[in-house]
Amino acid sequence: MRVPTFAVLAACTIAARPAVAQGPRFEITIPAQLRGTPVTGRVYVFVSSKRDEEPRLGDHGESDCVPFYGVDVTGLAAGTPVVIDGTTLGYPVASLTDIPAGDYYVQALVSVYTEFHRADGRTLWMHDDQWEGQQFNISPGNLVSDVQRVHLDPKTGYTIRLVLARALPPVQVPPDTKWVRRIKFQSKLLSAWWGRPIYLGATVLLPRDYDRDTTRRFPVVYEQGHFSLRAPFGFSTDSVAETPEQKAAAELRTMREPGFEFYRSWRSDGFPQMVAVTFQHPTPYFDDSYAVNSVNNGPYGDAIMQELIPYLEAHFRIAREPAGRFLTGGSTGGWEALALQVYHPDFFGGTWVLYPDPVDFRSYELVNMYSDTNAFVYPVSDWMWSEVPAEVEVTGQPRITVRQESQFEAVLGSHARSGEQFAIWEATYGPVGPDGYTAELWDLRTGHINHDVAEYFRTHDYDLRDYLERNWATLGPRLRGKLHVFVGDYDTFYLNLAVYRLEEFLKRATPPADAEFGYGRPMKPHGWQPWTNADLMRIMAAQAAQPRSP
Repeated sequence: MRVPTFAVLAACTIAARPAVAQGPRFEITIPAQLRGTPVTGRVYVFVSSKRDEEPRLGDHGESDCVPFYGVDVTGLAAGTPVVIDGTTLGYPVASLTDIPAGDYYVQALVSVYTEFHRADGRTLWMHDDQWEGQQFNISPGNLVSDVQRVHLDPKTGYTIRLVLARALPPVQVPPDTKWVRRIKFQSKLLSAWWGRPIYLGATVLLPRDYDRDTTRRFPVVYEQGHFSLRAPFGFSTDSVAETPEQKAAAELRTMREPGFEFYRSWRSDGFPQMVAVTFQHPTPYFDDSYAVNSVNNGPYGDAIMQELIPYLEAHFRIAREPAGRFLTGGSTGGWEALALQVYHPDFFGGTWVLYPDPVDFRSYELVNMYSDTNAFVYPVSDWMWSEVPAEVEVTGQPRITVRQESQFEAVLGSHARSGEQFAIWEATYGPVGPDGYTAELWDLRTGHINHDVAEYFRTHDYDLRDYLERNWATLGPRLRGKLHVFVGDYDTFYLNLAVYRLEEFLKRATPPADAEFGYGRPMKPHGWQPWTNADLMRIMAAQAAQPRSP
């Protein structure tokens, strides 16, 4: 990937055209030599005050990102300008008219969409993941301009013309090693659903004696989470320290870098020998499918259970019985680790769930989707309304609101194509909308909640606490002692609130759940867990070694 030399770019100031007094305006074009066929997708402009990296590569989280603006295009021909101006919605600065006068670095990007003919008869234009995990700003084949240094002044008006210059290169998959193997194959189930090739994959971490003990099948832990080609649990293949100086440096790294500490434990004598696996299952909506079937995403749950896990069991010597299959994961992966255990109670032997996405939709972060009427504000009294926060510091200081996070997703993409959190929850849990795309739970501009969509979430069994409570008579005996849930008591995204509700039910459940909960008090944020990854492996290995019931 080529990074522009900003010392050169600094001389490339583009002045506003004095004859145009129509406010701020960008015109973006695709030259015929770059792409000869029309483009359907979304066009963005990024505006940054920093010169150390391309604006598209700056922070693009909802609570910390450079201002950017986006519009859809359909069948855009080469040479036809796309206009982004003061009426175009942006984030975090809503309009170009609010960007203060000054010198900036700007860049354009086109996220190219692909036409999908789904098995349900719908035709959709979505971004086809290129094994980058739906990261639009680095996705192979997306088009970007060179960076330009410009002077912007909304009061005098300006027209900045940006020409797309190159397509982003393919993803470089790390090579296999003695410890780490990677697989990728086309899913028959998902390809049939989407009408195009869809791929599943996994990264497999092998234990110390895997190549030596060739008759043994090892217990396996499936670590769930966002798309990544890195090894499970942050495993690092850095060389082992030998000299006293190297050993001292390694001790320091162990304290600072959890992945290096895990590497040292994993390869050491006496450490439990297991196989660790992370799944890769990006969808046209997100970097991860949530490992369940969905009317919007398709049969990802079936694909994982009927294609991916059987493939792994056929190609690696891993356990094929429930007592040797374990689950874990955090955040998105936490929800998945709970859902897979709950939906397949006899297949897995236990799950260690970390800071999961909402497991009770009465606490959908701070929104009660069933009783609230608006996701952006809640009534303090008959005469006062307050903004609903979406993120919080452990000090209690809110970072951003649900309104702001919704605006962030609206700028990233229309029709739930933002590739972000609210969109994938809706694509996973919700119905298809009238236009064939995902139905929104709430309007991203107004916050108004659609309770028909909320009820669909519940009745189709995605509210895990509700599903457990309605089916506990049959699920309870099969899940007893298998559920272990941990979350910080001051989770950044308020995810602890739904966990409290889940614990409330499981404590009084009959038959008993024997579930384990931990909250890491006091003031632990998103990402907290009560042990190191190496210690978690020891816990799972100890459970795998317990005598089986007849």
